[in-house]
Amino acid sequence: MGLLTIEESICGRDGTCAKVCPANIIEQKAPDAYPTIIEGSETLCIKCGHCLAVCPSGALKLSFMDPKTAPVVKPGMLPDIQAVQLFFASRRSIRNYTRVPVEKEQLEMLFQVARYAPSGHNGQPLNWLVINDKNEVNRLAGLTIDWMRSMLRKNPSGMQRLVDDWDNGIDRICRGAPQLIIAHSKKAAHLSQTDCTIALTYLELAAHAMGLGACWAGFLNAAANNYPALTEALNLPEGHQCFGAMMIGHPQYRFRRIPLRKKPIVTWR
Repeated sequence: MGLLTIEESICGRDGTCAKVCPANIIEQKAPDAYPTIIEGSETLCIKCGHCLAVCPSGALKLSFMDPKTAPVVKPGMLPDIQAVQLFFASRRSIRNYTRVPVEKEQLEMLFQVARYAPSGHNGQPLNWLVINDKNEVNRLAGLTIDWMRSMLRKNPSGMQRLVDDWDNGIDRICRGAPQLIIAHSKKAAHLSQTDCTIALTYLELAAHAMGLGACWAGFLNAAANNYPALTEALNLPEGHQCFGAMMIGHPQYRFRRIPLRKKPIVTWR
């Protein structure tokens, strides 16, 4: 079986699959012709599935994807712009959590949402690490503090307050979150940082939709890539790097209003 197969009996020969192909490897040689792959270009396919997704009749099948197994978009289930605006604006970075951990099934749903985040060349480089043990989350936060202490010896800074709070029993690194999610990928992949950031954003928004709380653990992420003890504790696969960390848990408090933000600064040309 080749990369692309057309069920000619239902193909409308409208050419949309060729028009949306990012790699430009599908062609329709004549208005009444069936679409085909340009000879010798199979290796250029980025496996995005655009051609299959756009086909009105479901006549296009790929060697790695069948239209019968691809979920159908139901426009009636999509939110309108007012709902989207309210959803995005009501998202908060949650820094107060209950002691109840997030169930594995809920975490798996977050990853199911995040896997549809866009990635460069559809590389989908994401790997996830879930720290389920609250004591281990606390240990990683402590290692981050250790990194801060070493930084303070070189250059006193605002980190001092974070260290002082930690010494007084206040965790401003992981905020007492019961779980932690790490996004990691191959360090050598030049788009890994962007891909992981987008996927974590999807995950955070999905958490909001599920009534969960999430917050970027920026201090821990910085330490993970600069403090050998923390790098070793994470024990990521060889050649991988932490490109983002996120606290996750059940919110202790409910936010009732949307705080104002700056107006968009836009230059029109």
